[in-house]
Amino acid sequence: MLPIIAIVGRPNVGKSTLFNVLTKSREALVADQPGLTRDRKFGRGKVGEKNYWLIDTGGLGGEGDAIVEYITQQAQQAIQEADCAMFLVDGREGLTATDENIAQELRQFNTPIHLVINKAEGLAKELISIDFHQLGLGSIHAISAAHSQGIEALMKEVLLAFPRQKISTNVADNSVKIAIVGRPNVGKSTLVNHILGYERVITFDQPGTTRDSIFIPLEREGKLYTLIDTAGVRRRTKVSATVEKFSVVKALQAIDSSNVVIMILDAREGMTDQDANLLGIVLDSGRALVIAANKWDGLEPEHRNQVRYHLRRKLHFIDFVDVHFISALHGSGVGNLFNSVNVAWHAANLQINTSRLNYVLQAAINSHPPPLVQGRRIKLRYVHQGGHNPPLFVIHGNQIKALPDTYKRYLINIFRKEFALAGTPLRLEFKQGDNPFSGRKNTLTPRQRKKRQRLMQHVKKKK
Repeated sequence: MLPIIAIVGRPNVGKSTLFNVLTKSREALVADQPGLTRDRKFGRGKVGEKNYWLIDTGGLGGEGDAIVEYITQQAQQAIQEADCAMFLVDGREGLTATDENIAQELRQFNTPIHLVINKAEGLAKELISIDFHQLGLGSIHAISAAHSQGIEALMKEVLLAFPRQKISTNVADNSVKIAIVGRPNVGKSTLVNHILGYERVITFDQPGTTRDSIFIPLEREGKLYTLIDTAGVRRRTKVSATVEKFSVVKALQAIDSSNVVIMILDAREGMTDQDANLLGIVLDSGRALVIAANKWDGLEPEHRNQVRYHLRRKLHFIDFVDVHFISALHGSGVGNLFNSVNVAWHAANLQINTSRLNYVLQAAINSHPPPLVQGRRIKLRYVHQGGHNPPLFVIHGNQIKALPDTYKRYLINIFRKEFALAGTPLRLEFKQGDNPFSGRKNTLTPRQRKKRQRLMQHVKKKK
């Protein structure tokens, strides 16, 4: 599983700036004002071949109102869930009493801590780190998040403790791994229990009943699956009001471990902001996706029509994903989920013949040519498949950087329609230059030439 790294520190030391640099995004609000970040924010980063999850937190060390207490609780939760934490301090202000208090708090956790001095541009590391050695937190890193200085060296050292690991389960590697994700109390464990036909995971009407992801092998109609429930088994006596209501880290790990994600919504409440955030994480991961609107039983016809309308409106940008209306408690519509899971898994792992890909690309260009740039037509010369789960198509051509996003979306829609890529995201990668396989036409065997001719004839007849 990918390592989880939390960024902690007092307000206004540059935590959100570092988060944005490491995730190559602008997800976290940044301004010269303390206290902007309150909730934990999650993002994904990569250094070399190593990926990781990152948690941005609010400023520690404050006192007084309920908001400060909430921010502190969220940050402490992030430290507990993380594999390691980066304690950020301000190199220009030097060591403060608040930093010392935070360091003392961090020692109470079993989480490894990396001390990172930010805003170190133009300063000698040896000089600015002298005072911070007394914190006794081991090695010290000096960086400038705002100027992206020292970032790569920092992350390489942080990630040394996390070698790439293969996900291991007790089932064969050819099983389809299905992550069941959703916000609290939408019926994740109830769905798992109904699919299995027995009470495998504890369920009752309280958010946050369980905390850990569990892997459950399943055979259905001769096909192997692994259900990954993002809530682990906990005795009811261990559950209290202070239990974290939604462990995002467990959901992230389950998504990383899966081939297909079933995201559950509460049909009675509709799609919330929390649902939208989790949906964004799933789509960014590239996993195949099926959506299930649960608690459909008992809704009046008018209410059902409203739910369908609002979901269609809010999910219009992922119209390639199947949406099912189910009752996990009573089982209605649950069986249909597996049809969509199988379709999505097959689409995500589909291997497409290169000649067929290029025929579809040329047909799309002939039907709707790319725009002109300074009087010259953008040329898309060649496409080949660069990966799967999700499918990745690499397109070579000239003036690629000038290709507008609307045309990229047009190509995605064409590929998705021609190859029936339902339920999976589809990614395009563009490379400047000529066809890398030019001059190799004669390497085709007679059998391959006949196969290509038959394909071209079939497509012409179809048109």
